[in-house]
Amino acid sequence: MSSTLFIGIIIGLIILLFIVGAPVKPMKYIGKATIRLGIGALLLFFLNVFGGAIGLHIPINLFTVLVSGFLGVFGVGSLAAIHLFIL
Repeated sequence: MSSTLFIGIIIGLIILLFIVGAPVKPMKYIGKATIRLGIGALLLFFLNVFGGAIGLHIPINLFTVLVSGFLGVFGVGSLAAIHLFIL
């Protein structure tokens, strides 16, 4: 399944939940999680842009976005440390 189709399905389901009347609390958690994942992807992007000068590149995939999104700067730092010292 392509990523654009997957994103379209998720957006459609969220809009359907708004129309049907989803409970507010779960929607709040989904919104917070989405924002955290977006921030995690941005942190990894900027790490790749600025870390490219020293040969540091962390691939942006579901696992790394989850780690950096939910752990924040510490998650990005741990991913960078794993890349530098272990890989």
